[in-house]
Amino acid sequence: MNPCPVWEQSTSRVFLFFICVPDRVTEHWQIRSGKNAARLCFLCSQDAGCSWGEVKDLTEEVIGSEVKHWATFAVGPGHGIQLQSGRLIIPTYAYYFSRRFLCFPCSVKPHSLMIYSDDLGVTWHHGKLIGPQVTGECQVAEVTGTSGNLVLYCNARTPNRFRAESFSTDYGDCFQKPTLNTQLCEPRYGCQGSIVSFQPLKMPFSQDPIGKAAPTTQKSPLLDSFLEREEGVGRPSGTWLLYSHPTSKKRRINLGIYYNRNPLEVTCWSRPWILHCGPCGYSDLAVVEEQGLFACLFECGQEHECEQIAFRLFSVQEVLSCEDCTGPSRD
Repeated sequence: MNPCPVWEQSTSRVFLFFICVPDRVTEHWQIRSGKNAARLCFLCSQDAGCSWGEVKDLTEEVIGSEVKHWATFAVGPGHGIQLQSGRLIIPTYAYYFSRRFLCFPCSVKPHSLMIYSDDLGVTWHHGKLIGPQVTGECQVAEVTGTSGNLVLYCNARTPNRFRAESFSTDYGDCFQKPTLNTQLCEPRYGCQGSIVSFQPLKMPFSQDPIGKAAPTTQKSPLLDSFLEREEGVGRPSGTWLLYSHPTSKKRRINLGIYYNRNPLEVTCWSRPWILHCGPCGYSDLAVVEEQGLFACLFECGQEHECEQIAFRLFSVQEVLSCEDCTGPSRD
C-alpha cells in the first residue's frame, strides 16, 4: 500500500517504499487499539523499474521501539526526492499517541515526518514529527532562496479546511511549526496533494512572466530570520513550486494546478489552472526538465473520483494561463 518511489541519481537506483498490512486489519482498528500492524518495506531497481530486487522490511531499523507510540503509519503516497546534498527523503505520516488509559491509546493524532538516508540508501532513519498541529499525507520539495540558501518545503493534508505548510533548514530532520494556508483549500475530510519544485524555463526573474505587475508579497512568519538574510525579497525566487489538488472546498472535484514564484513567502500561490473538470482524487506530479514539461498521474472519473487513473503532460505556459481565464467554481 501507499507506493512512494525515489530515484538516487549517482547510482541510477530506484527505491520503492510502501507499507504492508495483514488482510482484514484496517487503519481504523489500529488507531482505536493503538496496535500498529503496518510494516515499512522497500525494494530496489537498478534498471529503471524493469526488474526489482527482494522486499526488505525496515520497520525495526527505522522506527524501532518508538513504534509503541505509533498506532499506525504510512509513507507517501506519491514520490520521494533527493536533495542537492544527496540525502534521500521519503514523506511519511504516523498516528502518534503519548500514553494509554485502560489499554486504549489517548488522543491519537496524525503527524507528518520524513524518513531519510544519507548513504545512498544503505541505511535509513526518521526525523521528528511535525507539530503540534495535525498533519497527514504530505510531499516535500527543495527550494532555493535568492542568496542560494536551501530550504525543504512541506505541504501536508489536514482536516482543517486548508493545507498546512512547513519549512526545514536542516534537510528534513526537524520542521518549524506548520501554518494553514488559506489560499490552498481542502475539501471535506481533506485529500492528498502533490508538490514539485522546478527552475522556470525561459522566464527572466526580473519580469512578470504573464505581463502583469507582481502581487504584493508578505514575509512568512515561519522564516522571518531566514528571509532577513535574503537579498531582493519580493522578487521571484530561483526555484518555483507547482502543486496539484482538487480545487473545491466541499468535495473532490476539478483538479487544479497552482504555481508559486516565491515559495518562502506567504500569499504567493496563483489561481488554479484546471487540469481535469469533474470528480478527481489523489495525484502525483513530476518535472520533465529537458522538454520544459510537467507530468501528472491522477485519479478521476465521470461519477466518482476513483473510476480510472489518468496521465497528462502539460507546459508551464498552460499553467500561467490561469491568470487570464476563469475556471470552475471552487465552492
